[in-house]
Amino acid sequence: MDANLVFAGEKGASPLLRPQSLVAAVDQALGFVVEIAAATLVVAEVVVLLTGVTARYVFDSPFVWSDELASMIFIWLAMLGAAVALRRGEHMRMTAVANKVSPKLRAFLDVVAVAASLAFLIILIEPAYDYATEEAFVTMAAMDISNAWRAAALPVGAGLMIVTALLRLARIGSWRMVLAAVATVVGVMGAVVLMQPIFQGLGNINLVIFFIGIVGISVFSGVPIAFSFGIATLGYLTLTTRVPLMVVVGRMDEGMSHLILLAVPLFVFLGQLIEMTGMAKVMVAFLASLLGHVRGGLSYVLVGAMYLVSGISGAKAADMAAITPVLFPEMIKRGAKPGDLVALLAATGAQTETIPPSLVLLTIGAVTGVSIADLFTGGMLPGIVLGLTLCTVVHWRYRHEDLSQVKKAKPSAILSSAMIAFPAIALPFVIRFAVVKGVATATEVSTIGIVYSIIMGLCIYRQFDWRRLKPMLIETAALSGAILLIIGAATSMAWSLTQSGFSRDLAAAMAALPGGKFTFMAVSILAFMVLGSVLEGIPSIVLFGPLLFPIARAVGINEVHYSMVVILAMGLGLFSPPFGVGYYCATAIGQVSPDEGIKPIIGYMIALLIGLILVAAIPWISIGFL
Repeated sequence: MDANLVFAGEKGASPLLRPQSLVAAVDQALGFVVEIAAATLVVAEVVVLLTGVTARYVFDSPFVWSDELASMIFIWLAMLGAAVALRRGEHMRMTAVANKVSPKLRAFLDVVAVAASLAFLIILIEPAYDYATEEAFVTMAAMDISNAWRAAALPVGAGLMIVTALLRLARIGSWRMVLAAVATVVGVMGAVVLMQPIFQGLGNINLVIFFIGIVGISVFSGVPIAFSFGIATLGYLTLTTRVPLMVVVGRMDEGMSHLILLAVPLFVFLGQLIEMTGMAKVMVAFLASLLGHVRGGLSYVLVGAMYLVSGISGAKAADMAAITPVLFPEMIKRGAKPGDLVALLAATGAQTETIPPSLVLLTIGAVTGVSIADLFTGGMLPGIVLGLTLCTVVHWRYRHEDLSQVKKAKPSAILSSAMIAFPAIALPFVIRFAVVKGVATATEVSTIGIVYSIIMGLCIYRQFDWRRLKPMLIETAALSGAILLIIGAATSMAWSLTQSGFSRDLAAAMAALPGGKFTFMAVSILAFMVLGSVLEGIPSIVLFGPLLFPIARAVGINEVHYSMVVILAMGLGLFSPPFGVGYYCATAIGQVSPDEGIKPIIGYMIALLIGLILVAAIPWISIGFL
């Protein structure tokens, strides 16, 4: 050891040698390496999928190994992205309760969340290593290499997240708080382990204890959703069954490795591209030239712009972030109240949940087997129906708006704006045309959108900031890792529920409800509204989609119709205060206090509920064009 090394607090200690500085340096170095690796994998995924599309469609000579290589890159991207998200504090979590307590208690709960996540990862890493070792005996058919090259992503990713969590704890200034948080987590785990003899005799009551009680406590304490699911699943299997924990890792791998989910990071990246290249801005400018002189005109533009942009990015946060900077300043200049703006922004987020290529649509296709093409077709009209109900509220609220200072755009200005916006507006139609005509699959089509956006940004709009690519790629990896880890953890949790017999019991209970499909649909709407407010759409679908969709089919409900209803119901829950995470995302993007939007959003949510009832009652809205 260097004899000149001194401890923090000693007289004359060099700042570079203090423990906090050393920890920060290690954290920064590790973060840089992992972020660059994750960003590189995003680029590699785009190249591999685009190469596959080109070889198959242009040269009629498909690469047989492209799917295997894409799958291997994808699982590495998911795990490294999850590590990046953990370092950046971007894993999805419920903060509604934590935000209402004192700052001191909130800080303690944040440390507890890190400690609980660390405990899950420490338990997981050994079975993850065992799983990767077992996969060494499996050979990839096309690439003729060991599957361990792919499966190794799971223990490596878990190990990186362990180191990241330890560094986060080490960087916290108060060691007393860290020790108290760790002691709390260890104490709770010890108490639960001591209760194992009791759990052995409770049967399916354990499902309530672990998957409602422990998940609920973890989620509302601020533990990230993915880790909350994982903690409950590991606890249930360890303390109430003899199932080896390696099975959990296998189910996580299965959940994160579905080829359809390859579209998640690519559509996230595409959403950032359309904002960076100015495509979102010109679309909004065109709509504003059409409706800016009408009472509430820019509110109609907000509804229409979210509809168009949702068809491109597939990620609600990206949609709102693309629209808000363009519209909000002008709307506030015209006298709109910030609270009403974020209320409408959140409502449009719920309205456009079914617009393809929504990530929730892709998830439904992945976990239930419903045709992605049918989901993409069926999702268009329900969004229009809910948009019309929102426009009704806008018309009523702005019926007395003073537009004396607003000039109607001249036809020449509208035509000019339309010509400028046409390449951007064409993108959603290019994407859908490529899927319908078989040029690319729902997974691959995002690469066409990416190339299209890059060309438009470089050649048409001349707005392409190369310096932003690196942070955009890192953000894509982090968001994708956070989403995919939830899907993986929820898949293992759903498998545990299924193996327990819960699915059979649920199916029997739902089938026994009086009123047949009408009662089933009504109960589903209520259930998914609650689930959407607590779990968000993707984990809810992964957990309950495989259980409820077969029941819907059995009682005579078209699966595409049912998909639209549950997605919209979850959207209402996701964007409804006080628990809806999407609502707080909208207020953060709009830089408005959440309190200001509570009152005005009520009218919009009532309108959306009416629209949802119409979609549920009239199946043709969802399946009329199939």
